Amino acid sequence: MAGDREAGVFEYLLSLPVSLSAWFWGKILGRYVVIFLPVFVAMLAAVLWSLIRSIEVPWAMFFYYTGLLAAMACCFLGIGMLISTLARGTDVAQGAAFMVWLAMLLFLDLILLGVMIQGRVTPEVAVGIALLNPLQVFRTAALAMFDPQLIVLGPSAYVILDLFGSSGFRIYALLYPTAVGTLAAVAGYLSFRRSDLP
Repeated sequence: MAGDREAGVFEYLLSLPVSLSAWFWGKILGRYVVIFLPVFVAMLAAVLWSLIRSIEVPWAMFFYYTGLLAAMACCFLGIGMLISTLARGTDVAQGAAFMVWLAMLLFLDLILLGVMIQGRVTPEVAVGIALLNPLQVFRTAALAMFDPQLIVLGPSAYVILDLFGSSGFRIYALLYPTAVGTLAAVAGYLSFRRSDLP
């Protein structure tokens, strides 16, 4: 959005019989396809290779992981579109997107580890805060596919499984990132409509 704004695309689009809101949502849908389709094709290729080699395909795992990837693509595309509509230039948008990504990565372990070491927060609160990060939700759900008891997470597993249950967390891992991305995209559209539409 920031690059299109800088290039003057919006003025050009006014001459076309497409509303800018339709263009905005079409842009999101097009980018979603461009982001998710190659990943899905690669996963299908892995399935085909498994079938050719007579290797059993864990279909439930395939569909669930595909759903997780689709949810994460939705999440980060929505966040990216929100940042792009709020930023006035491409440099600012790229810098803000990098900072959001870096904060999510740091938030995974370093920040929460520091909070836990200080001992000022109960494990339930720390895990609850961690599960507000869509990247942590994805990571935990991917681990749960191979380790349903989440033993690798240590005591955090008890909090997660007590709070959600195994199937509840699987549903949360699909719905929460999708909801974050959708809400971010809607907020981006509202910002776009307020600041860029005539």
